[in-house]
Amino acid sequence: MTAPVDDARRALPDGAIVRLARRTRITDGGAVLVGGSPARVSRLAPAARELLVGRAVTVRDDRTRAFAARLVEAGQADPDPRSLPPGDAREVTVVVPAFGRSRQLGRLLDSVRADLGDVPVIVVDDGSVPADAAAIRAAADARGAEIVVLPRNRGPADARNAGLARVRTPFVLFADSDVVLRPGAVRLLLAHFADPRLALAAPRVVGLPRPRPNAVLRYEQARSSLDHGGDGGLVRPHSPLSWVSTTCVLARVSAIGDGFGRGMRVAEDVDLVWRLAERGWRVRYEPLAEVAHEHRAAARAWLGRKFVYGTGAADLERRHGPLAAPAVLAPWAAVLLAAVAAQRRWSLPVAAAAAAWAGVRTARRVGATARPGPLAARLTAQGASAALTQGSALVVRHWWPAFAVAALVSRRARRLVAVAAVADAAVEYARLRPRLDPLRFLVLRRLDDLAYGAGVWWGAIRSGSLRALAPYVRAAAFRPTEAAARRGARAD
Repeated sequence: MTAPVDDARRALPDGAIVRLARRTRITDGGAVLVGGSPARVSRLAPAARELLVGRAVTVRDDRTRAFAARLVEAGQADPDPRSLPPGDAREVTVVVPAFGRSRQLGRLLDSVRADLGDVPVIVVDDGSVPADAAAIRAAADARGAEIVVLPRNRGPADARNAGLARVRTPFVLFADSDVVLRPGAVRLLLAHFADPRLALAAPRVVGLPRPRPNAVLRYEQARSSLDHGGDGGLVRPHSPLSWVSTTCVLARVSAIGDGFGRGMRVAEDVDLVWRLAERGWRVRYEPLAEVAHEHRAAARAWLGRKFVYGTGAADLERRHGPLAAPAVLAPWAAVLLAAVAAQRRWSLPVAAAAAAWAGVRTARRVGATARPGPLAARLTAQGASAALTQGSALVVRHWWPAFAVAALVSRRARRLVAVAAVADAAVEYARLRPRLDPLRFLVLRRLDDLAYGAGVWWGAIRSGSLRALAPYVRAAAFRPTEAAARRGARAD
């Protein structure tokens, strides 16, 4: 992997529009921005406020470019790809790892030709059985794609790397065979590569419409592991967008080097994203670009895939340490969570004291704002909510085997499991509004977590280490402001 080059003029040319992220709040009459990744409070000088029209900045000169670039780097705003210069699809090669599924492969290649035209396409047959191999070759030949045959199945990472080695264009689109490109999706991603620091751009992966979908498909259409939602932004470890799926992803060939981790059969996408971030490259998720994915409809296949996803946690922990932790907590949040879980008479006072301490500290750090008290209270409440959400996930997802044993002998453990299981499903149901009744959503949500958690434990036991199950307590879960902003410095 090469080192990135920072060039704000290329990343944000004149005419580019940068929009504040949905989670970025404007307070103090437009003088303060709250949000970003990591979260921070930015105080704007009067001259900078004038550059922000509504919730957007239009780049017109070096001054607006510097301001917009600062917002983007802070994770408080994102470029609108529709305002960026269009990329050239002729600079893209499509690489498709294939193992069976010749019908889906043909459908994908048809969507590639319809949207991108006569771009180079490389299909890598990852050791399919002879009958499937013949069908894959026929589908590739019929659509003018190059075929590469691996003598044995080596998994998606090695298959993609085999195709990557033959790419001669500046960009490569990795697309799994069960994907269908939506018109214009790749060009939206390509526009973001005006930023020379961008290594990867991923679209939103939505469910492929199916006639008469069953309950599993309805659940997946609302809460697929591949769908990162409607909020875009930079992808960074320990952030709301900590990874993206490589089910479909556009990459800068010079940035990704040899590609995916050799021999990885799961979590290769997370590993690649984190390695790029470690080297200073940017990764972006763009939900305006959409591709459709044929989700698994059979319960056994669906649960089996969730289990496989979980097994990757141990390998990620071995490669990346605490970046793979199942929960990331500030010390005060860890105390609050432990107090609530204990369910003792002292639990509420201790939890309240931990939150109050965090609120006081936060108020001191955002002192440059007009009303630091209410802002600190709001941020602390958000931190407490995030901690409880992570704690609930530990109980019913990552640590469920341990809590299942504890529930056999402890009334408090049974109460904790019941509350976490119902509350988690209720919150997700209200957020997602799936086309599914609450009871079936709850059951499928719990099966999803049981399968994934079982995979995490199986991978950890097989690796000989339970470190992948350990939460990470870091010095500060929220960085509300930089030093200059704490001193009331001007941001212009």
